[in-house]
Amino acid sequence: MIESRIEGPVGRITLARPEAHNALDREAMAALTALLADWAGRNELRALVLTGRGRSFCAGAALGDVGAGDWTENPLTRLCDALEAFPVPTVAALNGGAYGGGVELALACDFRVGVTGMRAFAPPARLGIHYEPAGIRRAVDRLGSQAARRLFLLAETFEAEALLAMGFLDHLVAPEALETRVGEIAGRIAGLAPLAVRGMKQTILELGQNRLDAAAARERIATCFASADHAEGLAAQRERREPRFTGR
Repeated sequence: MIESRIEGPVGRITLARPEAHNALDREAMAALTALLADWAGRNELRALVLTGRGRSFCAGAALGDVGAGDWTENPLTRLCDALEAFPVPTVAALNGGAYGGGVELALACDFRVGVTGMRAFAPPARLGIHYEPAGIRRAVDRLGSQAARRLFLLAETFEAEALLAMGFLDHLVAPEALETRVGEIAGRIAGLAPLAVRGMKQTILELGQNRLDAAAARERIATCFASADHAEGLAAQRERREPRFTGR
């Protein structure tokens, strides 16, 4: 149920279980986590797009799995941690609704583009489930604590326009415009200096989790200043042309 391909500098992952609203069973979560680990080492990648097939983006963990087994070590949390920490910017192309863990999967991405008519909600309080702290932290970090309260304590359903207003969505487009808008965002990312983008994503992540490694951040800054990409950026600005970054 996981389809993947790399097209030039952009990787694309599609959740392909539309008959189940792209709900993820344990096997699918493990496969997706392993795929992210493999792609994390590919220096040619500059952006990653995650989307779904059918009417929904993702319905989170498959209910059959949620009701069975030990979830002390949550595979969905491991997956979302891997997605959040992926070294290049990630874009969630929300082709439809995001439900339960699908909300967290979207929030683990750096950018989210949704379509009119979509909805999002997190139902753990309706099922007697305490959601994982890592997922709640992601919601607080992206949306603020009050929106997280509405999401988890009220189990509120949010329509597309409300998702845009609260900052869950960066862009809201008609369904037929989703591919174009996501392509524009991924293309823009791919055209920027890879060392700078990767370094600043890591710094943003560390700051958001209150664990900034100041020495490592200074090293990333120094590496960028000493890079061929920095020289190319300055040259392109002087010559009034588009830069051609190589990631070196």
